Amino acid sequence: MRRGILALAVAVVAAGGMAACGNSNKSSSGNGSSETKTPKIGVILPDSKTSARWETADRKFLQQAFDAAGVKADIQNAQGDKTAFQTIADQMITNGATVLMIVNLDSGTGKAVLDKAKSQGVATIDYDRLTLGGGAQYYVSFDNTKVGELQGQGLVKCLADKGAQKPVVAELNGSPTDNNATLFKNGYDSVLKPKYDSGEYVKGPDVAVPDWDNAQAATIFEQMLTQKPDIKGVLAANDGLGNAAITVLKKQKLNGQVPVTGQDATVQGLQNILAGDQCMTVYKAVKKEAQAAADLAISLAKGQKKAVDGKVTDPTTKKDVPSVLLTPVAITKDNVKDVVDDGYVSAADLCTGDFAAKCTAAGIK
Repeated sequence: MRRGILALAVAVVAAGGMAACGNSNKSSSGNGSSETKTPKIGVILPDSKTSARWETADRKFLQQAFDAAGVKADIQNAQGDKTAFQTIADQMITNGATVLMIVNLDSGTGKAVLDKAKSQGVATIDYDRLTLGGGAQYYVSFDNTKVGELQGQGLVKCLADKGAQKPVVAELNGSPTDNNATLFKNGYDSVLKPKYDSGEYVKGPDVAVPDWDNAQAATIFEQMLTQKPDIKGVLAANDGLGNAAITVLKKQKLNGQVPVTGQDATVQGLQNILAGDQCMTVYKAVKKEAQAAADLAISLAKGQKKAVDGKVTDPTTKKDVPSVLLTPVAITKDNVKDVVDDGYVSAADLCTGDFAAKCTAAGIK
């Protein structure tokens, strides 16, 4: 009897040791589970309508970076649909995403998605746009106030080149629900306001375009031109809005006479610059932005913390968000070639039809 009890005790201790040993091969996934999760990254892009970059550049460069690292990634586009945005996020979390990277459609939708991800132990990154009040762990973008400053400085130079005297300047701003649009405006207004205050420029219509919608932008700009037929400069917040203004100006045979700005260095924007219809754009090297975001996401997916040098303050929570902020570049006809040389757009896409000769003149082959 005594020997039986001792044998049973030894067996129990041995089994406990084996169980402990088995548990030591498992690690926390960050959401309370004891099982190791396979690194998997979910990325939600906003649309393909407001800017071509999301599909032609961001998706491509992000996927390349994830593939090079051998990390699984699911990149989807919400196509401007807030309900779809949330549904995609739910599916990604359910399917085992360990990191969720989003470009929000608005801060309300973005925050709801980030909150759910965090509640499930999923690491979070705001990509390109900060989700106000969202509390993402990291933010990767460009210095967006600097983007606006470059736009303002570009328009000032273009107006000076035209010899404009007390020009009426219209501002065609980005979506009021996009924090980036606010930062862009802060940047270009810091350049333009002193001109208005001194009387050197005349402040014209100043309107935000809902959801960066280019069709609405054309309607809005037609109304601006009706209200102020003597508009001599247009601060358009991106190439899509700029092209909307240019389309209206063409109807009035004013294209090329009224400087128009842009942003994103899209093929369309660059072609407008080569044609003399748009005076400048802002190039944001999306490949570098995507690589920085992918590097960060890959580290988080593998359970590694990554130090970043920058930070931005969320104006809603007043909290600092660890950030990677890249430097934008102003592009005019003189340096369109730089965008092609950087591989952001191809000469084949840019130099089609009538633009072949213009590309040759600009040194683009």
